[in-house]
Amino acid sequence: MHNKVDALPGFPEKKYIFALKILENHFDEFTKKHYEKLKKNLFLSESELKESIDEILKLNPKPAASIAEVTNIRTQYILPDFIIKNRDGELELSLNSKNAPDLKINDQYVEMINTFRDSQKSKSTSKQTKDAVVFIKQKIDSAKWFIDAIRQRHHTLYSTMYAILQFQYDFFLTGDDRRLKPMILKDIAEITGLDISTVSRVANSKFVETEFGTKKLKSFFSESMTTQEGDEVSTLEVKKILEDIVDRENKRKTIF
Repeated sequence: MHNKVDALPGFPEKKYIFALKILENHFDEFTKKHYEKLKKNLFLSESELKESIDEILKLNPKPAASIAEVTNIRTQYILPDFIIKNRDGELELSLNSKNAPDLKINDQYVEMINTFRDSQKSKSTSKQTKDAVVFIKQKIDSAKWFIDAIRQRHHTLYSTMYAILQFQYDFFLTGDDRRLKPMILKDIAEITGLDISTVSRVANSKFVETEFGTKKLKSFFSESMTTQEGDEVSTLEVKKILEDIVDRENKRKTIF
């Protein structure tokens, strides 16, 4: 639903109104530079869109940064690579679209190649045109290779996170650290068919957003310990139990 902003005080010019609408209702299109969609959805002319985007680019994406500079506090902003949502008891995993933009080859270049092929039939193509088309074809082939490489990377990331999600399903449902199972890199490598080194790179550098906070994938890996009954428990679970015991202790009580 589009919010009505035309009557808001302090926004007398159209460029401010459209800038606010873009940020509130069409932020994904803006970040992916789908300007044609923006013009179509908001009924904007080329100049109106440019003015609105220029106003947005003047904004500070980290408005609290100046406060941090004064107080000498360094703030680290984490943009999660994955998002897990609980849909009525069913967990749903997705790649963060801001880290996985849609890539495609400009149709103009494909049309140029097709036009050249048609002109070849009449044998009226100059050497200069042929050289230009060869150059374009090389760039298109490079773009296709790059897009395929990005898609393969996304597949690797998703496969790794999905395996972790299934392995630690109880935790992602409850957020209880005591539900974490012992899990090492080899476990995920065997499930996904990926090299342990690949799983390690993903685990050490990626974050997942859950309803219990944003966490580094590395935090879900732990060795196991064996109880007196012979059951295996995660060292993370042992750590959590010890933390609970310490928290319940009387902090005023001293031992001499």
